[in-house]
Amino acid sequence: MSEMKKISQEKQGILLYYKYASPPINDLDELATFYESNCTSLGLLGRVRLAPQGVNVTIGGDLSKLENHIDAVLRLYDVVFKGTDFKLASCDEPVDMEVAKECGFTSLSVRIVKELVTLSANGVVKTPLISCAGRHLSAVEFHDVLKTAGKLLKDEAPVDFNKVVLLDARNLYETRIGKFESPNVETLDPTTRQYSDLPSWIDSNAEKLRGNCVLMYCTGGIRCEMASAYIRSKGAGFENVYQLYGGIQRYMEQFPDGGFFKGKNFVYDHRISVGSSDERVIGKCLLCSQSYDDYSSRQRCTFCRMLVLVCNDCQKETGQYVCELCHKYGKVAESVVTGSDDDSEGRLMYDTGIEHTGRLCLGLGPLKKLRILCLHGFRQNASSFKGRTSSLAKKLKSLAELVFVNAPHELPFIYQPSKILGDCVSSSPHYDSPPTKSCNKKYAWLVAPDFLEKQAIDWEKISTPFDPLQYQQQTEGFEKSLSFLKSVCSENGPFDGILGFSQGAAMTALLCAQKAKSDPCLDFRFVIMCSGFAINLQGNEEGSLTCPSLHVFGAGGGDRQISSNYSRELASYFEDGCRVIIEHDSGHIIPTRPPYIDQVKEFLRRFT
Repeated sequence: MSEMKKISQEKQGILLYYKYASPPINDLDELATFYESNCTSLGLLGRVRLAPQGVNVTIGGDLSKLENHIDAVLRLYDVVFKGTDFKLASCDEPVDMEVAKECGFTSLSVRIVKELVTLSANGVVKTPLISCAGRHLSAVEFHDVLKTAGKLLKDEAPVDFNKVVLLDARNLYETRIGKFESPNVETLDPTTRQYSDLPSWIDSNAEKLRGNCVLMYCTGGIRCEMASAYIRSKGAGFENVYQLYGGIQRYMEQFPDGGFFKGKNFVYDHRISVGSSDERVIGKCLLCSQSYDDYSSRQRCTFCRMLVLVCNDCQKETGQYVCELCHKYGKVAESVVTGSDDDSEGRLMYDTGIEHTGRLCLGLGPLKKLRILCLHGFRQNASSFKGRTSSLAKKLKSLAELVFVNAPHELPFIYQPSKILGDCVSSSPHYDSPPTKSCNKKYAWLVAPDFLEKQAIDWEKISTPFDPLQYQQQTEGFEKSLSFLKSVCSENGPFDGILGFSQGAAMTALLCAQKAKSDPCLDFRFVIMCSGFAINLQGNEEGSLTCPSLHVFGAGGGDRQISSNYSRELASYFEDGCRVIIEHDSGHIIPTRPPYIDQVKEFLRRFT
């Protein structure tokens, strides 16, 4: 047999492994050079990602060459890779080279990156310590825990737990063709587009995890490492987190019939998916709902580009698809042909009547925007706040719908001879009589202890100088405002988030503290606090509020009403990994110019 024929008949394989290093890897350039040289010399193709925290590798080639690669890694870097789980599987040559190219298996890519897996694309989530990751369970242990609904872990668990819940750390398109199912264990499917969406789901569904034993799994294990650490970083009630060591791949090797795993394991190489001896199909065609689990045609959602399952028959009918997540938010695709094939541009039409140019032509149904409840500042009202935020609403119109309400505490009409208060009258140095110009009613979320609730009818003259720190004495009235806002949420909700300005921001923070007490009426997902300050939060520790938050305020003395120090103090009550701070160079306003508005949009897109 000639050498060429021998090489062509050699069995192919795929190698997956990752390793979190302790201490961190110092010389990444040297390690990158090794991978470039070693893989090139062995004819190995695929992806290698290197970061100070470790490595993540998916490569393919001849099985014997992959074994040589493992030997070299352990020989030259034994300290770093000691105990690494090298997952080596045989496979056939790629059938579709386009698929292989898309998966990165027609070339070698070695890159130095900031982190091995991206837990948060927007930097909102602070990367947890990998040392806090959940305990590894072998495939057999994981199977037995599912079989007994967690009874095997009762004795060894750090603290007692209520029940076992199974959490899939993969993306929606992966779970649609295969997942674990156990009759006695509740399964939680976050239905995320990408891994960086998972922390947001965990934050919003923390009560489903608190006090329970959480079993996590993913394809090969690396995503569970960081996600389990993120859950455990939440503290009391989140101690019992376990992960399937080696992921679904190791489990299916141990249980060739699939065990509790039904369907196929989605993989990020030219194999596309790997099944067990149980050939039942759990996937369904997006359009006709017939059994189907083949992603080899690489059909994608027209809007978000996520992979979708479309059977061969349905692929002939249309070339545009809407994934279930985009459909959930009201997006609809339809064929719109404009211009000839040789047109350099077509026209993108929206049902709002706005026209955009582009090669692809789509008809979009109404989009489901984020609904944000807006809380005005002290001595303001919904109408005036809506006017002041009109520019913000315009800039965010594609992302959010702003809803405005009056606070429940009605304030008296007051004027001061030397300094006319309020934005509805003109000032005059010798103005000693009540203003004659009509003024809209003003409201507050919090009031002073000596405040007398009464309807504002006549103007009241005040003789004392205006106290710029009066907002610090407005500490009463929370319960009435809380009750009012609960009714607003019940009758007009749900709301995805809350935006508070000045005293409205102080009220928003108090709502977050109330939400932390598991108040079922407060189910918002994020908050935005502009020119905010802390009132009545003394019972909360720094970093104790875990609701994702955006803090916007003027720095360097620009805001003459609320000092930036008070806004920073308010931000300190929110968990570092869940908060974003935008310091602008203007005053007591919500900025709508770049780069600040772009940062606001970036924060909001996390929740769309």
